[in-house]
Amino acid sequence: MIYALFPAIGERVRALFTETWGATVGVQQSLFGPEPSAAVTKPMGDHLHRLKALILVKAAPNPSHTHGETVCVAGIRTDLQAAGWLRLYPVNVRALDDPNAFRKYDVIEFDARPARNDPRCESWRPVLTTIRTVGRLKSWRQRAAWIDEHVGDSMCDLLDAVRDHPPARSLAAIRPREIDGITIDAHPGWTPEEQAKITNYVAQLGLFGDTSRRALEAPRFKAWYRYRCGSRRCRGHRQGLIDWEFVAHQRRLSGWDDASAKAELRSRWLDGMCGDDKDTVFYVGNQAKRQHVFSVLGLFYPSR
Repeated sequence: MIYALFPAIGERVRALFTETWGATVGVQQSLFGPEPSAAVTKPMGDHLHRLKALILVKAAPNPSHTHGETVCVAGIRTDLQAAGWLRLYPVNVRALDDPNAFRKYDVIEFDARPARNDPRCESWRPVLTTIRTVGRLKSWRQRAAWIDEHVGDSMCDLLDAVRDHPPARSLAAIRPREIDGITIDAHPGWTPEEQAKITNYVAQLGLFGDTSRRALEAPRFKAWYRYRCGSRRCRGHRQGLIDWEFVAHQRRLSGWDDASAKAELRSRWLDGMCGDDKDTVFYVGNQAKRQHVFSVLGLFYPSR
C-alpha cells in the first residue's frame, strides 16, 4: 500500500530493508505483502510452485516406511504475495548431510507441490533437487525483523481452534508467560513398527550397494517443556521437545554418564535458552493424525 501510493517513500523503505537484511531476503511482509495473520490456504491441484522461505525449524529425524529417514522442516514464507507459515515434508535425512545443504535461518527457494495427503494448510511436498539457498539471517536482530510479527502468546487459543474447527492453524510461535521447567527422561528406543521401517530401509540401501550408511539410532533422551501461555485461563502446557539440535547435542555427550548428560542438557536447553535474560519463543507444531497434540519444534531466544 505504501509503495503503491507513495513510490518515493516506498522505495526508500525498501532500500533501507535491503541494506539492513540483504537483497536476497526481501522486505518485511507487513509493509509490502499480506498480513501475517491472514488465513493460509493451499492452491488447488497438484502443480509445482516456486516458493521462497526462511527456515526456522528442523525437527528430529524419524523412521519412515516410504521415505527412509525423514525430518519435518518448517519456516515462514517470504513470498511477498503469500505470507505465513509452511511445512516441508518429507525431507530425507541424508539429503541434509551435504555441508552445502540449507541450515536454520537460511532463506531458500525451491519447487513444491501442495501436500494433498495432509489436511494441514501449511504442508507442502518439496522437490529436494530444486532447493537453492539464496540468503542467510546471521543476527538475532535480522531474524526478529521477520519473526516478531508472527509471535503470539496464547497456546490455549491454538488448541481451541484445532479442537473446534480442524484443520486449523498447525504451526505457530508462542511466547510463554512463564516456563516452569524441563523434564528429561531416557528414550525407550524405537517401537517394533519403527524398527521394522528402519530395517526395511537399510535392506533397500544394501540392494543398491550403499552399505556405508548406518541405521538411524534412537535418541538417548526425550524431553518435555512445562510452561504457561499468556491466556488468563491457562492451566499449563506440557509439550515434547523434538528439535534436531537437541538430539545432536545429546549425541555429543555419548561418553557422559546419564546424570551428567542430563545436567548439561538442562543447563543449555533451560537455563541457557529460557533464562530470565532471554526473550524466549517456542516454535510449535502439531501432528497430522493427532492435530490436538503440539510439540516444541525449536526455540528463538535472543537476549532481552
